[in-house]
Amino acid sequence: MAAYKGNDGVVTVGASGVVTNVRSFSIEASAATAETTTMGVSAATHVGTITSWSGSVDVYWDPADTDGQVALSPGSSVEIKFAVDGTGSGTTYYTGDAIVTGHNRSSSFDGIVEASISLQGTGALTPGSI
Repeated sequence: MAAYKGNDGVVTVGASGVVTNVRSFSIEASAATAETTTMGVSAATHVGTITSWSGSVDVYWDPADTDGQVALSPGSSVEIKFAVDGTGSGTTYYTGDAIVTGHNRSSSFDGIVEASISLQGTGALTPGSI
């Protein structure tokens, strides 16, 4: 079994906008179902219907990251790629088009300014490898 290190992850906006200072990211893919149970059976049956996905990226805020963090402004439509194990040969990644639904920043007197960016996929989330 292969084991992946979380610190090898990379998030890219468009063709080359690597998001800087990424602390973590998450992707959630799901599928809706419709019930197909008919009379005379004792167990429910279902079929898959449409799929959807959403994601988030947590970063240390950097307003100079214009191709990455700043490009992920609320309401923006972006192509985004989540690479789970770096950018070298054999890298596993997920890519898709998304709408940025939130970009929240937080700060405390004894910490680093952080941001959490929320994404709603529009279309398929496509897995691949380099």
